[in-house]
Amino acid sequence: MSKKFASQADLEEKQATFAELADGVYAYTTEGDPNTGVIIGDDGVLVMDTRATPVAAQELIDEVRKVTDKPFKYVVLSHYHAVRVLGASAYQAEHIVASEMTRDLIVERGQQDYDSELQRFPRLFNAVESVPGLTWPTLTFRDKMTIHMGDREVQLMHIGKGHTKGDIIAWLPKEKVCFSGDLVEYGATPYAGDSYPSEWPETLEKLRAMGAEKMVPGRGDALMNPEQVNEAIDQTADFVRRLANSTADSVAKDLSLKEAFNAAREELEPRFGDWVIFEHCLPFDVSRAYDEAKGIVDPRIWTDKRDMEMWAALQD
Repeated sequence: MSKKFASQADLEEKQATFAELADGVYAYTTEGDPNTGVIIGDDGVLVMDTRATPVAAQELIDEVRKVTDKPFKYVVLSHYHAVRVLGASAYQAEHIVASEMTRDLIVERGQQDYDSELQRFPRLFNAVESVPGLTWPTLTFRDKMTIHMGDREVQLMHIGKGHTKGDIIAWLPKEKVCFSGDLVEYGATPYAGDSYPSEWPETLEKLRAMGAEKMVPGRGDALMNPEQVNEAIDQTADFVRRLANSTADSVAKDLSLKEAFNAAREELEPRFGDWVIFEHCLPFDVSRAYDEAKGIVDPRIWTDKRDMEMWAALQD
């Protein structure tokens, strides 16, 4: 292969930042690695996304313990991807919350995703032996669920398909802080391998309309003002639209997947080529957008074998 597969070459440890967005509301960011959110209520703590393993989750727990000794009551999964859910056991939370569609996806493809992402992200899955198995939600909802943590209100919402069909956000209406999961990225390449490219921008506009003043994106620095929030939404939507339009144009011209990949690179690399995990994401992104343009509505399941076959076909 001409390029090292996915993120296998990314072995340098990243510097973590634990930043306060509002009183008792924090972002744990790690130089472009998946982000985690922390919300401290009157009687407990909510964590939005868990990190990839219990050992990695303990690093966040250590930061939380510097500011509160309250128990972890809720772990919220923004979606099903292994890199965001397999650290859940470390928190020993009372409830693990996700959308109904996310639970359905774990049933359908959770183990395949585990095996696939372990192969893609060896650094993030350091100490993978600490993972006890798949993470299963104990509470699910269809469109909206409100959690009252004493005086603190947390709204969990599924507002549309995007990064996956089951994405949810966490919204603090009083503080106007949003945890977007991978619906929004900031200076990091959107992963669209399990996405709905034609619907994602519309979902982003629904998110924009909520008027968040601060946001924790899926990857990238915490967004500390409305201008940064809108910039990140614009950037994510621009990437997804260009990806979808380029690939749809290739399908209309009856080009092969390899030809579509080359055309998408020509379109996207000048604008986004320096973003985190661009080389990792692009083959998966184009493969999914190509399928959607050909009428395959729901993403096909990625396996560790399919990953490698696709990579070899597009990169050689």
